Amino acid sequence: MAKIVARKGNKLTMQVTVELTGSLMDMEDIILDACNDMGCLATEEALQKFDADGSPIMVGNTKMTSKGKNSQTYQTPYGSVLLKRYTYQTSKGGEIYCPLEEKARIIRGATPKFAKQISHKYSNMNAPAVRNDLMENHHRTVAHSYLQDVSEYVGTIAQAKEEVWEYDIPELDEAVSSIAVSLDGAHILMREEGYREAMVGNISLYGVAGERLHTVYIGEAPEYGKGTFFQRLENEIAKTKRQYPSALYLGIADGAKNNWPFLEKHTDRQLLDFFHVTEYLAKVAYAAYPGKTDKPKRKIWLHEHCTQLKHESDSAEKIIVEMEKLSKKRSLTKKIKEDLSAALTYFKNHSHMMDYAAQLVQNLPIGSGVTEAACKTLVKQRLCCSGMRWKNTGAKIILSLRALVQSKGRWKQFWERINQYGARICLNATS
Repeated sequence: MAKIVARKGNKLTMQVTVELTGSLMDMEDIILDACNDMGCLATEEALQKFDADGSPIMVGNTKMTSKGKNSQTYQTPYGSVLLKRYTYQTSKGGEIYCPLEEKARIIRGATPKFAKQISHKYSNMNAPAVRNDLMENHHRTVAHSYLQDVSEYVGTIAQAKEEVWEYDIPELDEAVSSIAVSLDGAHILMREEGYREAMVGNISLYGVAGERLHTVYIGEAPEYGKGTFFQRLENEIAKTKRQYPSALYLGIADGAKNNWPFLEKHTDRQLLDFFHVTEYLAKVAYAAYPGKTDKPKRKIWLHEHCTQLKHESDSAEKIIVEMEKLSKKRSLTKKIKEDLSAALTYFKNHSHMMDYAAQLVQNLPIGSGVTEAACKTLVKQRLCCSGMRWKNTGAKIILSLRALVQSKGRWKQFWERINQYGARICLNATS
């Protein structure tokens, strides 16, 4: 049991008794419980520092008077804390206002630290899993519906501020010489519409030697026309250009038609993702060596042509000529002919965006692997678990939280804003 033995100004002196018995793991559980007891006591004292004194107050232009002290339970990282605090109301009645909750930045009954912990965990796990994690690892028992409520409130703030809050890029050790903009989609199961495509975008900053220095991620729930996603990505590009106006902006994506009008508008140079191209070459290899026992030859052919495509500036045109010769072979099956025809069309339509040799000489990226990975880490790992079906609002909240968590430095800056302004103001204000 922990207790406060002295108070002096802002300093607390606390005493706790710990009985170390059993195995080391037993003792660690005992120590954890003792730390939680101290945390609850200290947080109770901390919360009281944000309470009013009962005098009339002004909230904006509205005068409010005290209704006296009422008991309220707050959720903290260490446990539940019950305390009495002043509440206020206007002379005409209406909504109850609690100065303590406003000043202490309480979020749905949770202290800001606990709300931050919950929403971070929820961005990576569903509510029941977060509940189990808190119970097993922190000895905190909280209803999974409450965890979901707090996380969704935080996610709603993130959504509301996506267009107006600008986040600083962390201090980088190297100068930024090029910036790659990529986008792709990943399908998730919606509750009423079946599988729909969520969108992922990223802006990656590269140094002179071609090393990736920083990446900003954007995720957007399925929508018709993808207007919200494109607007968000456009806003993020504009912010980046204000900070790095002299960098080379490179658009990298697969061959989807709706990618290129957007990338052409916002980037200096466009490049077809190298690894998507090699998937087409892998199918062309069957036209070169269609035999059942030709697998070793197909592997050699594919390796040679991928190397050629990567390091020879006129390789795309040479491969087109070779594919045209292969298309004249009469022994090919219908499936191989169809794959070869698709690859030939793909190369003819996009060969002007396949100069990978020139890119590599300039230490520029040639693939959208960062975006491919983001589709998995941002979308698939959280939204495509067994049995999951989503409403649009829930998917948007998860993707907003995960994008903040995975874009280095943004999660911290996001909570600094909440700590500065308060959750209610952040959600309701326009800036």
